[in-house]
Amino acid sequence: QVQLMESGGGLVQAGGSLKLSCAASGLTFNAYAMGWFRQAPGREREFAATVSMTGASTYYANSVKGRFTISRDNAKNTVYLQMNSLKPEDTAVYYCAAKRWPWSDSVTAYDYWGQGTQVTVSS
Repeated sequence: QVQLMESGGGLVQAGGSLKLSCAASGLTFNAYAMGWFRQAPGREREFAATVSMTGASTYYANSVKGRFTISRDNAKNTVYLQMNSLKPEDTAVYYCAAKRWPWSDSVTAYDYWGQGTQVTVSS
């Protein structure tokens, strides 16, 4: 049974930082590309970042590029999202997801999803 468990969300002031973690189990972690998505109230889930199986390649949505960094530790079966210079518009539930290579920025391409963690950025 595949499980993805996000943690690290919370309340932060604009300009602050948070680091999200997603611990995976029940799958061969290094065989999957990992992604972070987010969903704000009343909006569709949207892509934020993805990382290749080895961690060598990353890709970001324009809205987070230069502020967010995705990384992974295959020895710990964990993917991270370091979020800096946070803005109120970054407020959302953040989800991690897993899919077989190749990477994708499409919600429908991912096979497994976590339950999400809330990030709230106050102005």
